[in-house]
Amino acid sequence: MKTLRETACGQTVKVSKLTGSGPVKRRIMDMGITKGVEVFVRKVAPLGDPVEVTVRGYELSIRKADAEMICVE
Repeated sequence: MKTLRETACGQTVKVSKLTGSGPVKRRIMDMGITKGVEVFVRKVAPLGDPVEVTVRGYELSIRKADAEMICVE
């Protein structure tokens, strides 16, 4: 299963599953990243942290560790 961190720039993917638990998972969901939502990867910083994405019409920066918890298809 591919994660958001492995997704290349310029790709649009659909969230299939959120791994992780407790407050971290809750925070990701509060940012609008839930199962079935489409995420467009705008750019990835040179060292891979953070990842800039567009979700539900707004721009968001996600840490590498958080992006690994988001499974996409």
